[in-house]
Amino acid sequence: MSKEVIEKAPAKINLSLDVLHKREDGFHELEMVMTSIDLADHLTLKSLPEDKIVIQSNNGFLPLDQRNHAYKAALLVKETFGIQLGVEMLIKKKIPIAAGLAGGSSDAAATLRGLNQLWKLGLSLDELAVLGAQVGSDVPYCVYGGTAFATGRGEKIERLSDIPQCWVVLVKPKKGISTGTVFSALSYESLQHPATRSMVSAIENQDYLKMTQLTGNALEETSIIRQPAIEKIKQKMLLFGADTALMSGSGPTIFALCHKYSRAQRVYNGLKGFCNEVYLVRTLK
Repeated sequence: MSKEVIEKAPAKINLSLDVLHKREDGFHELEMVMTSIDLADHLTLKSLPEDKIVIQSNNGFLPLDQRNHAYKAALLVKETFGIQLGVEMLIKKKIPIAAGLAGGSSDAAATLRGLNQLWKLGLSLDELAVLGAQVGSDVPYCVYGGTAFATGRGEKIERLSDIPQCWVVLVKPKKGISTGTVFSALSYESLQHPATRSMVSAIENQDYLKMTQLTGNALEETSIIRQPAIEKIKQKMLLFGADTALMSGSGPTIFALCHKYSRAQRVYNGLKGFCNEVYLVRTLK
């Protein structure tokens, strides 16, 4: 009977996302504050005697081959450490796909943590994060989870205190947005730059009110042009009493933060009729 490991892969939201400039390597220099929320995929990993990677999922839209971040992570571990064994993974998806919530990156991070246990590699989280940067920019953050300040293309991580716990309402519009399209359409002169470093201070001071006043995303305006529903949903969230509302990542998901559960419930109920994919979760400690 092969041993199995179960890993939780939580989604993230960006409390602040700033684009500083385009780098010579084609990536963008970013400053972001991210936090994990209790909307998560669950991965079950089993070692196989044959040298192959097998992925199954409850979500029919998820690619199960080399296009999948978890597959890439498993292949990277095998190649880096010369492992002849295979792995079978079952990915139970709860995080919507292509939503700006780092679902794929979190699956990859969970794969790295899981294989580290399964194959007794003895790697630290820091070592797994370095490995994860080869899979995708958000993977190093997802290896750690929690709240963090990310710089570079998102792979340089400084861990922060947990944010004051609150409720999060997420709305994923039907139409997706391609991250590449958003970044290539950016007009640097007119970007709204959020005060990301002030956000870091607000979190360190556990100042929830200040935190909600400082949320901002430099990609939001560009994404709204492509998908006006984002702005409509944001306005509805604020109308129903959210403390703040913002697009996560490059979109299209919008989240609202609420200190009180009754408010979160009102925002959730108000948007349930407007969109199919609406979630009410907590931030993770």
